[in-house]
Amino acid sequence: MKTTVEIDDDLLRAAKRAAVDQDTSLRAILEQALRRELASARPKRPLRIVTSPGSAPEFIKSRQRMWEWFDSTAGGRP
Repeated sequence: MKTTVEIDDDLLRAAKRAAVDQDTSLRAILEQALRRELASARPKRPLRIVTSPGSAPEFIKSRQRMWEWFDSTAGGRP
């Protein structure tokens, strides 16, 4: 897919130099950098679910009672 992106001049020159040094295309350099950035943005570890001792509130113990509670407090089902 083609797109237009404004890139800082110095950054573009450095990317072009890297492409020449690595004997590859500017497109390959940009795609590799974008993939690496997106991969590093992912959480490193799964989310931890925290629980506390005790029993659940009465309205959570059944799906029907939970919806009744939501209906009475949040203005209805989605």
